Formats: sequence, C-alpha cells, structure tokens
Amino acid sequence: MEHDIAKVLAYEIKKELADRYFGFRRLIEEDKKALDRRIRQQSLTVEQQICLDLVRIYILLRDEALIQEFCDLTGLRKAMFYDPYVVQSPTIRRRVFEGVRAGGLTMAARFRNLILNSYETLVEHVSRYLERFGELRSEQETIEEEIRLFYRQNDLGNIMTFLRGLDRHADIGGNPLDSGPALGTVPGLEEKLRVAPPEPIEKSLPIIPPLVPLRRIRRPLKQLADTAYQRRKQEFRLQD
Repeated sequence: MEHDIAKVLAYEIKKELADRYFGFRRLIEEDKKALDRRIRQQSLTVEQQICLDLVRIYILLRDEALIQEFCDLTGLRKAMFYDPYVVQSPTIRRRVFEGVRAGGLTMAARFRNLILNSYETLVEHVSRYLERFGELRSEQETIEEEIRLFYRQNDLGNIMTFLRGLDRHADIGGNPLDSGPALGTVPGLEEKLRVAPPEPIEKSLPIIPPLVPLRRIRRPLKQLADTAYQRRKQEFRLQD
C-alpha cells in the first residue's frame, strides 16, 4: 500500500514539474517564433525601402569617390548595399526610377532635387527602422531575461536529479521526497532540454547609424549633386 502511494505521489510531483517546465518552454518558443517573424518582416522593409533609397542615390552619384563623400557627409561611414554592377545596370536604373519625378526648371535642378528628395526619404525610412530595431532588441532581451529568471528559480540539473530520485524511491519504497544523493543526469539530455536564447538580431538585421538630417547638410549635398551632374550630364537624362 505504501509502495503504491509512493508511486502515485512520485507521479504527481513529476507531472507538476514537467507541466511547469514544458509549459514555460512552449511559451518561450512561441515568443521566439513571433520575434523571428517580426525580424523577417523588418528585413524585407530594409530591402524594399532603405536599400532602394540608397541604390537610387548611388546610381545618381555613380562615381565611387562621390558615393564615399556622400557616406561621410550623411553619417553612413560606408556605402551600405553598394554594388558596382547595380549602379551601372540600365535595367536596374529604369526599375528604381520608375514613377519617380522631381521638380525643377532645368535638368540640373531636377537632378539635384531628385538626390535631395531621395535622401530625405532615406532619412525617414532609417529613422523608422532604428525605432523598430530598438523594439525588436528589447523583445529579444526580455526573452533572454525570462529564460535566465526561470533557470535561476528552476535549476534543470537539480530537477532531473530529483526526478530520478523519485523513480528510485518509488521502485524500492520509502519517502519519495527524500531523493537521496545526486544520481546525475542522462548524458546530453539536460543540454537538449535547455531552452536556448534567441540569436542576436544583429545576425539578421544590419546595423544602420542614424543619418544626419537634410536641413543640416542641404548645402553640401546640393554641391555634391551638382558635381555629379556636371560629370554625367551627357550620359544621364531624367525623364520629364
């Protein structure tokens, strides 16, 4: 009779521990999947907005020295998403400028305004990206802290040792709460059961510095645009 009670009690204790552990694990995995989805969505935003904005400006400037000057001026430091083939491809050029218009009385003015407008749009897109990037990083850190807190309160090694102790006492009789000396764990099992933290979002999303507002660099950016136009006015024609 006592042996049966010990088995029932051991089962109930193990079930409670398992429910608590695997319930936590399920919630964390769901949070991680939701974070991954949001990171993928943000990655698409980078491609569809920021990358497109930069490629448009790179195509207008064309010259690598001017592109680097643009990066130094705006705070980018380096030409992100730059590819010489993309800049020189007529097909890509037509695609990224499809439907794009810029006002101005002369070709030079339209060229200049197109760079200024593209940069202003880029600043807005980067600002939104950085805000969202901070939110995603905060979500990642919250999940990491939840995992650390859980394991501070629920040591997986001790839980597994305790469960094995319950099995031993249920088999031989005795008090199932007296788990006896540590029995160790199945090799590798504890590591397989442990909940891994989410990967740093920097592995999936680029680090983009905040850009200098257009109002602070309007004059030098105009000069840069005028230089680019003078070098290319015979080959590059904006649509009216």
